[in-house]
Amino acid sequence: MSVTQLNTLSPAEGSKTERRRVGRGVGSGFGKTAGRGHKGQKSRSGGFHKVGFEGGQMPLQRRLPKRGFNSMTKPFKAEVRLSELQLMQAEDIDLAVLKQEGIIGQEARFVKVISSGELSRKVNLKGIKATAGAKAAIEAAGGSLAE
Repeated sequence: MSVTQLNTLSPAEGSKTERRRVGRGVGSGFGKTAGRGHKGQKSRSGGFHKVGFEGGQMPLQRRLPKRGFNSMTKPFKAEVRLSELQLMQAEDIDLAVLKQEGIIGQEARFVKVISSGELSRKVNLKGIKATAGAKAAIEAAGGSLAE
């Protein structure tokens, strides 16, 4: 087994190739037009246009209708149902408790309780928002919300 040393390193076979010198006569195979074809913007030096440019015609990405919206805050928002609060053991509930129970994802930062299902036990929410219906149900069951 040979030991690799700095003075014996060389690039992999075929990874380094000579730069092709175009426009250097008929014999080279890339003389005259140098592989650029005949005339037109792309044949000229400095003949550059933006990606998607269609020669002044309205580009495809502007002709097609735009649809939808991707919220950048979506992964950080979560919803909790009243029925999920009913199944929990803890009386004082905050973001950390919900994450620990596995009701919301670990990346969630904003939680809102929605009025879905029944709540018959007292729960105290800290730092969690609630819809109007959910707030009424929580207070009717003897619970409270502290924003």
